[in-house]
Parts: sequence; C-alpha cells; structure tokens
Amino acid sequence: MESDALRVVKISRTDADVVIHFETRAERINAYTLASALVGIADAAKAANGGINVGYDIEIVVEAIGAGSFRAQLRAIYTKSLNLFSSEPVRAIVFGIVSTFLYERYFATKEPIKVTVNTDEVVIEHEKEKVIIPRQVYDATRNAEKNPQFVRAMNKTVSSIAQDEKVIGVGFVHDVKGPVPEILIPHVALEKIRDEMVLTPEDPPTRVIEENCDLQIVKAILDRSARKWEFIWRGVKISAPILSDRFFEEFYAHDITIAPGDELSVKLAMKQERDPRIGVYTNVGYEVIEVYHHVRHMKQMRLEESTTTAKD
Repeated sequence: MESDALRVVKISRTDADVVIHFETRAERINAYTLASALVGIADAAKAANGGINVGYDIEIVVEAIGAGSFRAQLRAIYTKSLNLFSSEPVRAIVFGIVSTFLYERYFATKEPIKVTVNTDEVVIEHEKEKVIIPRQVYDATRNAEKNPQFVRAMNKTVSSIAQDEKVIGVGFVHDVKGPVPEILIPHVALEKIRDEMVLTPEDPPTRVIEENCDLQIVKAILDRSARKWEFIWRGVKISAPILSDRFFEEFYAHDITIAPGDELSVKLAMKQERDPRIGVYTNVGYEVIEVYHHVRHMKQMRLEESTTTAKD
C-alpha cells in the first residue's frame, strides 16, 4: 500500500556528482540499457555545460556501481581551457539540469499539478509528491531545452530505459549507499514521457568531440606531416598526427629535444562513429589540433628526424 507521507526531492544547487538509481526486478541491469542511458546523460551534460560554462570542458565518469536495485555514481570533472582568461567560476549544475528535466516531465504526466515560482526556488507539486528546484537550475534548464543536442540526448536516455521492461523505475540520489529515491519515476511514466517528447533529428552517424588533455609521448614524428605520433592517454595507447603549425614552428626555432615519457598538454579531437543498435559512439580516430605546452621528462634524448614519408 502506498504511503501517505509527503515525498520530496530537492535538486542540488551544486552537483559535482549524482547517483542514478534503476529500480529493477533483480540487482542487475541489461548492459545495453545501462550504456545507452549513461551515454545519453553524458551527452546531455556536455550540451548543457556548453551553454552555461563557456571555456570549460566537462568529462563525465562513472565512479562507482552499487546495488539498490542497481545504481551508478556519475561525477562531472570540469577543466578550464588553457587559453581562457576569464575568472568566472564554473557553475556545477549540469546534473541538476538533467534531473530537473526528467522530474518536470514526470510531473507533466499527472493532473493537476501546482507550480510555485519564487525568487530562490521553483516548487512543483502533485498530491503527495513535491520537487524543489533551485531557481538558477530551473532557469538553466529552460536554456538547455533550446539546444537540440541536449533534448536529443535526454530523449535517448528516456527511450533506452523505457524500452527495458525489467526496469521498474528510475530516480536520482546523492549517495551510492543511500536509500531508494523519495520519488521514483515509474516505468509507465517513462513510456509516456518517451511518447510525448518532441521528436528531434537522429544523431549523426559520425561526429568530432574536442577535449583538453595531457598525452604522454611514446613515439614522436619530427617532420610536419599527417604521420601519427603515438601517445598514452588514460592508460591506453593511441595514434594521432599533430596538426598545429605553431607547435612545429616553435619546435624548429628552439631545437627542442624530447624523449619518450615527455608529456604534451593538447586539445585532442576525437573522431567517433555511432553504433545504430545501441546509439553509442565509439572513438575511431584522433588528431592533435593544438599544443599548449610541453612537459619534459627527467631524462632527455634528442629526437631523430624521420625521413620516411609512409603513413603509420
């Protein structure tokens, strides 16, 4: 029997991390459902961040997996662009935007609802359920909704969960070991939200994502060409050409010596292809489009100029 107690969700004013809770029929979840939902949230977070934190890149990582029935803890890592001179602090509210978007659409499936807009917060109520949204998050959500990439990513998230009959409901909590969300969006509501969402164009089959990061040099190519250097990035070996003319001009002018183990702080362009079965993008190629600076390893050795013209 459903409790008569008031159930309240308070959207966080700052949310460097969030836990998405999947109520399932067992303490497991279909891998495609999880992957598609998390990729959708990550894409939505990136799209929302681009409109509120100009000059800041964002990376979404899964920090922990927990039972309850099944939950994943997500963390947003903000990185300030190296060429950004603004002192404006980052607004860590992207997960608040994502959860606000979903809860608002859940309440929209009910009648009647009461919406109270105050200076500091917006309150949405229906019978024994209430969601309290910070005004800053509420206003940022209105702006995010104007971005087709954000809406498309949220559509993907809802659709991927709604098509899995073993997911009873979904919600958000702040602690991976905490209790079940006060308000759990049931499966039937997710289906209704999916069906009522405004259709947006399909995701493109390919795309390019740019990110500021540090690459450890494994193999260097001195000549200015499309030949690929080899790097270690996040523990994985990748190959990418360096396309920055400025880097090579400074390289030649100062007779820089580099060695395996040195690092380059760069802007990396990741070429991605979409798997139409699950809607997930995978990296298929890389290019270094800007080099910000070179971090030397303790032991240096001079780079030998390559004379071959064949591509790796």
